[in-house]
Amino acid sequence: HVQLVESGGGSVNAGGSLTLSCAASGSAVSNLYMAWFRQAPGKEREGVAYLAINGGTDYTYAVAGRFTISQDKTRKTLYLHMNSLRTEDTAMYYCEADFGVQCSSWYWGQGTQVTVS
Repeated sequence: HVQLVESGGGSVNAGGSLTLSCAASGSAVSNLYMAWFRQAPGKEREGVAYLAINGGTDYTYAVAGRFTISQDKTRKTLYLHMNSLRTEDTAMYYCEADFGVQCSSWYWGQGTQVTVS
């Protein structure tokens, strides 16, 4: 199994920066696809940034050019570097990991709140 523990959420002024961290533990973590999702009140959960096993990345249009997903050398910590934050970035952010299977088998972090004002 996989466990995900997030940290780094908080409040920041518009235009500021914030970095979220997600610590992954368990077996075969090097085989994980990982991603960041977010959900604002009254809105559906949306994928923000994706990291493939081969290191490839993808971003939702809303954050492209402002956010960067990365991973440490051990592949046990996932980061989301957020720059030029906007009020519409305010949401609960979730770390996600999976082995390329259906979404019902995905692993999720506890969520960390990001508030931009």
